[in-house]
Amino acid sequence: MADDTLFGVHAAALQVRSQRMGLLASNIANASTPGFKAKDIDFQTALAAVQQSGDADTNSIGSAVRYRVPSQPSLDGNTVELSTEQTAFAENAVQYQTTLSFLNGRISQITRALKGE
Repeated sequence: MADDTLFGVHAAALQVRSQRMGLLASNIANASTPGFKAKDIDFQTALAAVQQSGDADTNSIGSAVRYRVPSQPSLDGNTVELSTEQTAFAENAVQYQTTLSFLNGRISQITRALKGE
């Protein structure tokens, strides 16, 4: 793929972080749903799968999804710990923004090079 050489691992990382953001948001939204099992994505496994397949679809990332083990299980079977989910969401958001900033800088460099600046 041509974009692999331009953007390296960062394009795939952005896709995985985006998928993880949705999964973490789902966990937060279901914090009070009885029996809901919190999930997370093993980033390294998902990144390797996306790099191999070239697309961040549910099939390639699905193998990297793991159920989260709660430190204090609730009586209703819900495994979402809101503080854990919010922390993971915030960390992922910062990492997503960092990756996006890097890609924007790379695109800016390419644009300047094409313009001859």
